[in-house]
Order: sequence, then C-alpha cells, then structure tokens
Amino acid sequence: MRKFPITIMVVFILIAFFLQILALLKVFPFVLSAPIMFVSIFTFIYYLNDRKRFRGF
Repeated sequence: MRKFPITIMVVFILIAFFLQILALLKVFPFVLSAPIMFVSIFTFIYYLNDRKRFRGF
C-alpha cells in the first residue's frame, strides 16, 4: 500500500521531465514546465522525508 503513492510520484516526475525536455526544444512553454518539475521533485522528497517521529511524552 505504501508503494502506490511513490509510484504515482515517480510517474509524475517522469511526465514533468518529458515536459522539461519539450520546453528545451521550444515545443512547450518553459515558464510552465519549470514549476511543474520543481513541484514534482519537491513533493517526492517531502513525502520520503515525512516519517513518523516520536515527539516525546
């Protein structure tokens, strides 16, 4: 069950990377592809670092 969100995020990163490549080829606007790439990588890293922590009593 935990692998499902990670799979979705990896697919989202791959789509963002494809859009970034298209933006470098001037097929897709770079202004839109750069934030999409940033948000996809940021959410992936945030999800991986968000763990259950013991905060004390």
